[in-house]
Amino acid sequence: MIHKSAADLAIGQSDVYDSFHSMGATALSSRHAAIADPREATSLSGGASCDMGPAITAHIVSAGEWDEAVAGFDGICQEQTWTFGHLRWPSLHHEPMVFMHDGEIVGGSLMKIQRLPLGVGSVAISKWGPMLRHADRPDRTAIYRGMIAAMVSEYADKRGLMLSILPRAAASSDNDEFDTLTSLGFKAGSNAPFPNRYLVNLSIDEVAQRASLHQKWRYHLRKSEKAGLTFEHAGPERIGDFARIYDAMSTRKKFPDYSAYQTVPDMFDLPERLRPELFFVKQDDDYVAGAIVFKAGDTATYLYGATTDRALPLRAGYLLHWHIIRWLTENTRAKWYDLGGTDGFLGLHQFKKGMVGDAGIISALPPMANYAARKWPFLVGTTAFAARDIVLGLRQRLFLRLTDHARPDQSREPAGV
Repeated sequence: MIHKSAADLAIGQSDVYDSFHSMGATALSSRHAAIADPREATSLSGGASCDMGPAITAHIVSAGEWDEAVAGFDGICQEQTWTFGHLRWPSLHHEPMVFMHDGEIVGGSLMKIQRLPLGVGSVAISKWGPMLRHADRPDRTAIYRGMIAAMVSEYADKRGLMLSILPRAAASSDNDEFDTLTSLGFKAGSNAPFPNRYLVNLSIDEVAQRASLHQKWRYHLRKSEKAGLTFEHAGPERIGDFARIYDAMSTRKKFPDYSAYQTVPDMFDLPERLRPELFFVKQDDDYVAGAIVFKAGDTATYLYGATTDRALPLRAGYLLHWHIIRWLTENTRAKWYDLGGTDGFLGLHQFKKGMVGDAGIISALPPMANYAARKWPFLVGTTAFAARDIVLGLRQRLFLRLTDHARPDQSREPAGV
């Protein structure tokens, strides 16, 4: 069994940054923006022109400071780390921006500046940002609006760029961040072709977690527990063992790999708080399955998985993820375990849906949200992204036609199904 992860989106949001060229560095001074009262303001006109409230200031910090500064954020994710971002999208200019209120850091966003073809303009992009430092604070919506106002003020008003924000999938039926963006005048743009994300609830105990699993998933788990398998939490020194399984699986399964697997060695060099965790399932002394999981923040994320031929009849994937869920519950502050998407493969949908169970949630990534203070940057930005979507779609179809890689077989289900 191959498990595709949150890093394995085929086209769409994961490729937002990969199609164009980067632009040169630009300087940023501290900017002030208002925290808008949602009851008093419905849109941003020319950036931070909402009714004034406590000031949010935005500051660019150095690359060396960034990962440590945001390691404890509730909203931290792999894509918002400098270590991952500059390796995944090396042609872009990266700006680590922190937001402060009353002398306290309240959030941040690793901004990416993408130059459009022919020099017609540039786009400022925040993937799965801006992040809140404390996602449970009672004024989180006001703080989020203030961060957006600061970003609009800097990138849309001052620099004349289109600002594109990609919120994460929410652990609820509504995506408050996307709703906030649209209320502030942002327009919906591109989305992933299979947007559903599968979130396991980590806030329940072991008995409730097992009861939550769908019946067939629970059946396969019981079979795996009788197969003589052992679970192992390994250190970074064992990454070579995972690589051997992953490389062999990629060749055998012929799944197209759109992930950022090349960033793994650098991610394991991060400080412990941000460093991913490595897990294995063994039969006797042989590894038959492995997984790499990002554990920081309030949402842990399944990054990469690999299995051998022996894993399927042993149901090793079921035992692996069950123990990962238990490990995350007992050893991290994460409330959710994000299994990522499916890339359109029905088997992955069934496996992940059964693991999410009754206590978890299947939540759709919202579309990209775009804003510009003037017509020209919005026109060229949205046109460039539409052209990119067409090119990537044609490229993928051509690739599948000319190769023997596995083809998606999942229907385009409604979001959240």
